Amino acid sequence: MIRPARLDELEALTGLMHRSKAYWGYDENFMAAARAVLQLSDHDVETGRLFVYDADGPQGLCKLLIHGETAELDKLFVAPEGMGKGVGRALVQWAIETARAAGATRMEIEADPDAVRFYQRMGAREVGRVPSEAIAGRTLPLMQIDLTDLAAGGLRSI
Repeated sequence: MIRPARLDELEALTGLMHRSKAYWGYDENFMAAARAVLQLSDHDVETGRLFVYDADGPQGLCKLLIHGETAELDKLFVAPEGMGKGVGRALVQWAIETARAAGATRMEIEADPDAVRFYQRMGAREVGRVPSEAIAGRTLPLMQIDLTDLAAGGLRSI
C-alpha cells in the first residue's frame, strides 16, 4: 500500500534512504557525503509530497513534485530487503498515475547511475546530465518519462 509519510517515521525513512544508497557498495567517504544531502524534513511530510510503500512497515519511499506539465520524482528509495519485489515499480507506477492526474505530461528523474536500467524499464530515457548535490564534479543521468506516450495501463513490461 502506498500512503502519505508520517512525521513520526522521518528518522526511519531517512535511515531507509541511507541503507538503500549503501546497497550499491559505495565507500564510506561517498556515503558520508550522500548522508549529508539525503535527509528528510518535517516540511517533506507537511507539504504532502512524501509517500511510503508500506508492507508491514516502510519498504520504500518517493517524493513527488509537480510543477505544471512537469513532474519530478525527487526521491525514490527502496529498502534493500524490498529490492526485486516490485516496490520500486509500484512507486513509479503510482507517481506516473498521480502526475498524470495532476496534468503533468513528463516526469524527470535525477538518477543514481546504478538505477538507470531500472528507470529505462519503467519507460524513461536519458535526456542529459545534472551535477550531483553530494559529490563535487560528479554528474548524474537526467531521465525523463513521457507521460503522454505510455500505454493507458502504465509501464512497459519487464
